Amino acid sequence: MATPQYTHVELLTLHGPEYRRVSTAPPRPPRDAEIPVLDLAGLDGDAEARTSLAANIRAAAQNTGFFYVKNHGIPQTLIEDALTQAKAFFHQPQAEKEKVSNFKLQHMDGYHAVGTTQVNKTETKGTDRKETFSLRYNARNDPTVDSTESPARAWDDSPLWAGTAHLPNFRETTIAFWQARLALARKMVRIFALALDLPETYFDDVVTHPGSDGLYVHYPATPEAERTEAGVDVGIGSHTDIQCFTLLWQDMSGGLQVLSSSDEWLDARPIPGTLVVNIGDFLQRLSNNRFRSTVHRVYNRQSTSRYSMPFFLGFNPESVCKVVPSCVDEGHPALYEPISCGQVSSSSEKDKYGC
Repeated sequence: MATPQYTHVELLTLHGPEYRRVSTAPPRPPRDAEIPVLDLAGLDGDAEARTSLAANIRAAAQNTGFFYVKNHGIPQTLIEDALTQAKAFFHQPQAEKEKVSNFKLQHMDGYHAVGTTQVNKTETKGTDRKETFSLRYNARNDPTVDSTESPARAWDDSPLWAGTAHLPNFRETTIAFWQARLALARKMVRIFALALDLPETYFDDVVTHPGSDGLYVHYPATPEAERTEAGVDVGIGSHTDIQCFTLLWQDMSGGLQVLSSSDEWLDARPIPGTLVVNIGDFLQRLSNNRFRSTVHRVYNRQSTSRYSMPFFLGFNPESVCKVVPSCVDEGHPALYEPISCGQVSSSSEKDKYGC
């Protein structure tokens, strides 16, 4: 048997670069415990059902920090409609997409073109091969909030929608899909609280106007002549997500790779009817490293496009949070100082726009 070979990747963190050992072997299929499929049918169930679900999520969060969820409650028709809108947007001429470039709009909403990011400079030759459309939190779109009472979190988004008004139902579908994912994420926050041995309402006050970025992502096809050239087919390089957790819908193309606890790349193949959930840096921090924010990346080595639709959930930007009390004792002092999600976002050099 050949001796395993390893290399290192450099990751950008709040504290400077970190280096992780990674296997040079091709990605392998995950074992059931590494990226399990969890059933969210108990999400709206009784206390016993929610406690049981929390136990399963705790086990996944402490292992690889990635898991699939089925019976998540987001209608398949809404997902399909959102994908149709994503394709309609990205299939436009470049000049049309640039009309809603994030460089022209406020609050980082809008379009990020291919070539505008490079999340891992040591792994990617040039820039990441992806383009995105992002919709961030706006109290105007949150049905649980009176935007007149939260003016700091409500702003005029009419330029974004004016620039996409020629796409039938783009605004309505994009907002509806964002709202559905926000509603699911808020339910998941309660289960994560239970998984940390906290009251399920523990985080309710810090998700009233959370960081919540809903994206459409397009990874263009990789020409055959470029597929053997190292680094040019990286959709987004090795990184961890910076907020609490991510909900990801991915098409059937594949390409998402997750680093296992044994430093091997796992092939997180898409499973119909599921979303992928992964832990982010902030939740690892709050859990005192009990939960794992795991390195992952995306390659598209196909002659066709890959589409994904991630949703990143953080806490209210101004809410300062510390390691939760259930994760601290005499033998396990707090490893992190209190910090806000807003500080994490503004201080990080990492690009979270992809998955």
